[in-house]
Amino acid sequence: MSAETSTMTGTDLRADCTADADGRITFGLRAPSTDAAVLLLRLRPKKGQPEKTVHALDLEPAPDGRLRAVLEPGQALAEGRWDAYLVPAPGAARQRLRPGLRDLRSLVDGRLRDRPSPVAVRIPYVTKDGHLAVRAWLRTAHAEVQGIDVTDRSMTVRARLHGATLGEGAAVRLRLRGEGTVRTLVPQAEHDGRGLSFTVPYEELVDEDDAGSRVWDLYLHAGSGGAEGRIRIGRLLDDVADRKEIFVFPAAEVGGAVVRPYFTVDNDLSVLADRA
Repeated sequence: MSAETSTMTGTDLRADCTADADGRITFGLRAPSTDAAVLLLRLRPKKGQPEKTVHALDLEPAPDGRLRAVLEPGQALAEGRWDAYLVPAPGAARQRLRPGLRDLRSLVDGRLRDRPSPVAVRIPYVTKDGHLAVRAWLRTAHAEVQGIDVTDRSMTVRARLHGATLGEGAAVRLRLRGEGTVRTLVPQAEHDGRGLSFTVPYEELVDEDDAGSRVWDLYLHAGSGGAEGRIRIGRLLDDVADRKEIFVFPAAEVGGAVVRPYFTVDNDLSVLADRA
């Protein structure tokens, strides 16, 4: 399969896609039918790195005259951004796809369903340059933010654990990015061992001797709930692929620093304490 990419002009190829509650994504596009056409998903490499991972989906004629490809729930995608292409025939140049209709209604209330381990999330979205891609997360366990209440001194987070349950010794830990400093909180757990809440006092995140910015990343340790290691706290289980610039929380001034929670480029929850 050629790694060359061709860019169509005038009549750019567009693919519709429908996501269902089980994680299945169905693609449909109008293109000349061939026996070996595939829809190619390419894991976008990090800057300066070569392309390493692609995932090919067979395209088959559908009753409505389009070509149809299905990404099944059991076909795991590594965490990252997957760009979508049409490869019309073996050895042919691949053609970048633009988005058609995207039906993501079944994803809107995804946080209401408990997920087993591993927690796999896939959201079709439109890239900044107007092409079709799929945002994927694949984690052993995940703590989904359900709400954040912000005051001028603290924030209270409500979350739900997926892929594990809370056990004895469960803790929320805020890790200072770039350093080993950790702040530990004991969450209040609900009776089912999945729901939890905790309050973060902002004053504990401010250092009077630090004149720059400090970023604290939030993790959950499930204790004896069966999930080993750190579980990132964030918001993944809906139809929003990139929430950093969409969900903006109020800032508070504490100890001469401006403190505010925010979602990172990976939709994980962090707190910024800025003296700049």
